[in-house]
Amino acid sequence: MSILSSTLYFVAGFIIAFIFPRLPGILITRGKGFNTNFPPHPEPIPLSPYLTQRILHMRMFYWLGLVVSIVPLAFGLVSVRWGNVPFGFGLWISSGWFLLSRLQVFIGGPKPPWTLEMAERIQLVINESKSDSKCCEYPSPSWMLSGIYCISCEKKLDDLFRPDLGRKRSDGFLMGTIRLLSTDGYPMFDADFNKKETRIDDSEE
Repeated sequence: MSILSSTLYFVAGFIIAFIFPRLPGILITRGKGFNTNFPPHPEPIPLSPYLTQRILHMRMFYWLGLVVSIVPLAFGLVSVRWGNVPFGFGLWISSGWFLLSRLQVFIGGPKPPWTLEMAERIQLVINESKSDSKCCEYPSPSWMLSGIYCISCEKKLDDLFRPDLGRKRSDGFLMGTIRLLSTDGYPMFDADFNKKETRIDDSEE
């Protein structure tokens, strides 16, 4: 086997194992039936129990990737032992790296893009908008890219950045998938962005 063909087999195995564990989060929630309670992407999402539920679903799909990654990892080991070594090595390296990147949260790594704490913060904002300490007479909290804002009075209610929430993307399946693979569902901005006090147009998601 030539160096070129070995490299191509390795790259093919690496890409397959890179995409495969992420398929639940990329495909399952994109159907029309899963998004009847949400506005189309990239519009702001009104806070509701449906949104809290969606965050928990995305969290579940995120961790489901650990189970799914066992498939290419096992195939990679089998292929290295009895089949195409470069292809199997690509599968094994990529899926192994995926497992390590997911598990690093337990040793001080970055948090997942969807967490139970995030769902709780959303619920707290919902509760506050219905209490005596609400921001205005007719509060309408919605989740934009750079935080949660009240549509009625435009007050910022929370600095929580919006990750991908499983809606069918407006930039098309191919470009949307590439963007999701590159960000892994994380928000497009980091914590330092809040210091700029800038409100971002949701079309930039």
